[in-house]
Amino acid sequence: MLYSKTTPEQKRLRLRELLASGTIQQFPGAFSPLSARLIEEKGFAGVYISGAVLANDLGLPDIGLTTLTEVATRAGQIARMTDLPCLVDADTGFGEPMNVARSVQELENAGLAGCHIEDQFNPKRCGHLDGKNVVDLETATKRIRAAADARRDPNFLIMARTDIRAVEGLEAAKDRAKALVEAGADAIFPEAMATLEEFKAIRDAVDVPILANMTEFGKSTLFTVNELAGVGVNMIIYPVTLLRSAMGAAERTLDAIITTGSQDAQVGNMLTRARLYDLVDYEAYNRFDTGVFNFQIPGAR
Repeated sequence: MLYSKTTPEQKRLRLRELLASGTIQQFPGAFSPLSARLIEEKGFAGVYISGAVLANDLGLPDIGLTTLTEVATRAGQIARMTDLPCLVDADTGFGEPMNVARSVQELENAGLAGCHIEDQFNPKRCGHLDGKNVVDLETATKRIRAAADARRDPNFLIMARTDIRAVEGLEAAKDRAKALVEAGADAIFPEAMATLEEFKAIRDAVDVPILANMTEFGKSTLFTVNELAGVGVNMIIYPVTLLRSAMGAAERTLDAIITTGSQDAQVGNMLTRARLYDLVDYEAYNRFDTGVFNFQIPGAR
């Protein structure tokens, strides 16, 4: 009903179990608490919370403009609505190593199962744009070491993202991944890999789980789950897929209203009133207190 019945500690343990299961896990990106509930209902293993989505939903580009407070608050709102573990994008950790440490503890407090921290300059830019810059190895490892040292729950997952592939090439990405693991990273997110062979190279370089980012319109081909499983990827994220789908549908509906004077032609593509009420669990609130909810749920429309 109001909140997930699974505690943050249980979700963190579950994330660890998933990554150690030997099977590949798919984490679609939620753009709202309700979309997280839909992801859970469809049977996915977990929920991803994208920094780009959080920024875009505020009408901002993904260039490091969001704050720790904004990210922790919205990520916590999403995490509370699902029993699934949620992994959140913490950008560059929102500052220097001490800021990274605070970021991790705030995300723990918000109920997240883990986060990833990247090695771009602060402020960062979208990982699939050109012209990225990465920090030196010492700065990158200090961020991860601070994150690992700051967590209070040892099962809170610290994932290190590296963008160095686009700047210095694959060999540099392999070396950076190894160093980040030595600094305390529990998993590696190699951003903007171009081929399956590149994912395989990272897989062979480290002995921790690795993540593949399957974002549309980016540098990576949209490989299938079986293709990525075949090269040893442990986890796939689809960070902006649902936001793009929802905004595309919203734009088409607005265009229909402008061109035809009515939304009627798009109604068949909409979530019905009954389905929406099902997702927000009106019946549970009815059972809890009929003084709050005392009307019948309508039919399909």
